[in-house]
Amino acid sequence: MQQLSVTDLAAWLADGSREQPQVLDVREEQEWAICRIEGSRLMPMNTVPSRAQDLDPDRPLVCVCHHGGRSMQVAIFLERNGFPDVYNLSGGVDAWALEVDPKMARY
Repeated sequence: MQQLSVTDLAAWLADGSREQPQVLDVREEQEWAICRIEGSRLMPMNTVPSRAQDLDPDRPLVCVCHHGGRSMQVAIFLERNGFPDVYNLSGGVDAWALEVDPKMARY
């Protein structure tokens, strides 16, 4: 598992010449309702073990949460379960709001 900064993720998502990552938001539905990274997919942390088969192990995967702790745990789990190209978004959506999208709601 690798760490990825929010500015690096923003650049990656804006680069049409690179394979786009799966952006997996592992927060709870009520957190997702407040704010999210455009194009991300909600899969609360406690559902990942039973839903991991819905993800593509052949595509890069970026795990996201509020500050980066839960997503790091999910990234480690996915890496141990057959996902070779997994990233944890350092600082989570809070860092995204501070550094990439200041209009994003924060909590």
